[in-house]
Formats: sequence, C-alpha cells, structure tokens
Amino acid sequence: MRILLVEDASLLRQQLKMGLERAGFVVDDAADGKTGLFLALENDFDAAIIDLGLPEVDGISIIRKLREAGQQYPVLILTARGDWQDKVAGLDAGADDYVVKPYRIEEIQARLNALMRRAAGFASPVINAGPVSLDTAAKRVCVGEREVDLTAFEYRTLEYLMLHPDQVISKTELTEHLYAQDYDRDSNVLEVFIRRLRQKLDPDQTLQPIETVRGQGYRIRAMSA
Repeated sequence: MRILLVEDASLLRQQLKMGLERAGFVVDDAADGKTGLFLALENDFDAAIIDLGLPEVDGISIIRKLREAGQQYPVLILTARGDWQDKVAGLDAGADDYVVKPYRIEEIQARLNALMRRAAGFASPVINAGPVSLDTAAKRVCVGEREVDLTAFEYRTLEYLMLHPDQVISKTELTEHLYAQDYDRDSNVLEVFIRRLRQKLDPDQTLQPIETVRGQGYRIRAMSA
C-alpha cells in the first residue's frame, strides 16, 4: 500500500517512514506543506498521514484542497495533545481520523489498516473471497482451514487485490502501489510473484482465485468459487 507522509519534524518523519516501511508500506514523504500538497494531488495513494502544523501550506489546507479536487483516499492527521480545535478543524476539512502526539507506530499502522479497509467497504479486519481469507490485522492468509505462508510482497499483492474485489487491477496500478519509486518496476517480475501466489493459494489448480484479464490485469472475485 502506498502512503503519503507529510511531517516537517525531520526525526519524527524518518522514524515514522522507517516504521511503516518495515510494516510493508511504500512511503512517499514530504517535509513541508507545499511539497506535500503537490504529491497529494499528483499521485494515487491508498492513504495519507498529514501533520497539521506545516510550513508553507498548513495541513488543514492540504486536506481541504484534496477533497475539493475529488481525492477520496483516507487521511489520518497528526495533532498535538490537547489541541481539540485542530482535531475538529481537520475532521471538518475532510480528514478521516487523528492520532495525538506522541504516538506509537503500532497505533499508526492499526489506524491506517482500519481506514483503508473501511474505504474499501470492509468493516472487519478479515476479508474473504470464496475460500480465501485474509486477516489484515494479523497479516495472515488462509485457504479454508489451511494457513498459507506468503512472503511480504506476495501478501501485499494479495491484500491489494482483495481490497479491490471484482475490479480489474492493471500491472501498472499494482506496481505503483506496491513498489517504491526507485525500485526496478519490471512487469515480468510482477508476473512471477502472481504465479508464485497462485501456486501457494491453489496448488491443485482447482480454485483459480486470481483471474487474469488478458491485456488488462488481474482480478479477484468477491465470491470466487
């Protein structure tokens, strides 16, 4: 999942970015509101984390301009303890949730996962597509009663597909949301990951949980057999 992080405090930004990347997120970061707003409007993120007290363009203005431009991805705001007026203003501008500083990285991760699930229409942390179930909280995948051991990238690929059921996801979209900017984005590599994922989920080739739509991409059906 690709996350936008806009935070002017250098140490906090780097710590949060590193923590999110260790958890499997791809993170684009900005140290000021002007750069953050540009990134927010020009890219398709899965979620954004925005500090409210930013130089050049404040966080509330970023959120408001995002929503005015039609960007609907979830926004988590960072606020100082006790600044309830800022929390209200951020939510009124279009933010979806807030975290009070100081925070723990585990709380940020949990709130991001919850926001992205809800944005995709899922209330429960467990997402199902036929016999395939994916627990976004425990990062666990099962096919029926069988737990499937996936690599981090295989898990992220499956998670993205299952958060977009019945949608054809192009290779370009998958690489943009799953690879870092400086990663060698070779579509043949993605095909290898998809093939390995299919083999692990469906070793007998009876379920066919991931469908290839020729010339367009991949799709998981919400009620796949």
